[in-house]
Amino acid sequence: MRLPAEAKPAGTQVVLLGTGMPRPDPAASGPATAVTVGDKVFLFDAGPGVMRRMNAAGLPINGVTALFVTHLHSDHTLGYPDLIFTSWVMGRKSPLQAYGPPGLQQMTDHLLAAYSEDIAIRVNGYERGVPDGFKVAVHEVAPGVVYEQDGVRVTAFRVPHGTWKESFGYRLETPDRVIVISGDTSYSEELIKQAKGCDVLIHEIYPEQRVLPEKRPGGEFWPIYLKIFHTSDLEVGKVAAQVQPKLLILHHVVSRQGVTDDEMIANIRRGGYAGPVVFGHDLERH
Repeated sequence: MRLPAEAKPAGTQVVLLGTGMPRPDPAASGPATAVTVGDKVFLFDAGPGVMRRMNAAGLPINGVTALFVTHLHSDHTLGYPDLIFTSWVMGRKSPLQAYGPPGLQQMTDHLLAAYSEDIAIRVNGYERGVPDGFKVAVHEVAPGVVYEQDGVRVTAFRVPHGTWKESFGYRLETPDRVIVISGDTSYSEELIKQAKGCDVLIHEIYPEQRVLPEKRPGGEFWPIYLKIFHTSDLEVGKVAAQVQPKLLILHHVVSRQGVTDDEMIANIRRGGYAGPVVFGHDLERH
């Protein structure tokens, strides 16, 4: 659960492990963001490909200090069983500390049940796996401070994500930086309040200017879905104008539909934000 010596960064770093969306993109794994604080690794969401990206980034493959799940959409959790079992196979000896919305315990219980035969063979067979290494300590969160240890504080706050009853963003405070992760959300006053003056705001986005119905089952509702589940580029600009982060990182671009980064940044500027902004890519460090 500690960084190898050669990978230990000075101070707090953001490592973008997965910046993608549900559409499978070989260049962008599912949503997953690591924040390293010395030799501790805090992981936010566990989308598809998370363990491969952890290894590619030089982060520990035998577990993380803690996992924080924003919500239980599949694209944010499909890497959760990979994190549980691969880190165990790679040497994790203590329960994975997992924080997230109500329902995370039930999801975890079902995953452990689904892999019960695998667990039995790894523990009792020739692998002689650590008997308790696969376990997960689930902490279902409510708004407020959910983690505070060794100079790191993580605060959960509710964000509106369509018809999800519970969806969270997280504010992580370390000795040298404040980092806020929006999770999936539509325009959120609570997020603005929690993020005011942060060092890094990591926010999802969709391009407002070309939102069209899609040619697929239910595609006629797509513009409505985007409006209530996600945040447009213009709205991100309004959010960032009030937050004034030292750096705005955009990821999880939903329904790009041919819109370029420059076009979305122009809309962010129209929203009132004039500060530093980048579109994140997998394995970047900030």
